[in-house]
Amino acid sequence: MYKVIDHTVQAQLITNPPTTRSLTPALRYDELDPLAVRIVFPPDISLDGAEVSWVFARELLAEGLRGPAGEGDVHVWPCGLERTVIELHTGEGVAVLEFRAADLWGFLQCSYELVPAGGESARLDLDEGLASLLRGV
Repeated sequence: MYKVIDHTVQAQLITNPPTTRSLTPALRYDELDPLAVRIVFPPDISLDGAEVSWVFARELLAEGLRGPAGEGDVHVWPCGLERTVIELHTGEGVAVLEFRAADLWGFLQCSYELVPAGGESARLDLDEGLASLLRGV
């Protein structure tokens, strides 16, 4: 049986003008998708009332905890010693979130206990992944 790690954390949504709004997203790691992490936002903060999930590379999160990382829709960087910023880009705008770095490190540590860094490829079922993609076409 496979495992999913699901940690609810506190975050601050930084808005313009510079104000903040507290959020409680979940950080999720699924053993069946070992290269990815997810930030899942509760339905009450979305425009359409549906849960919103952002998926990006676990390695991007790890790199962003140490220094600026990200070239696409997700950027991560440390903000001092205790905070980490995750910036999410969409066609509608940008969401800037600030997390306690310790929460993100703790989540990553749990994910590494489940699937060690560098061991992701051993967990990938490429045949099933390809079949799934072809079914969706």
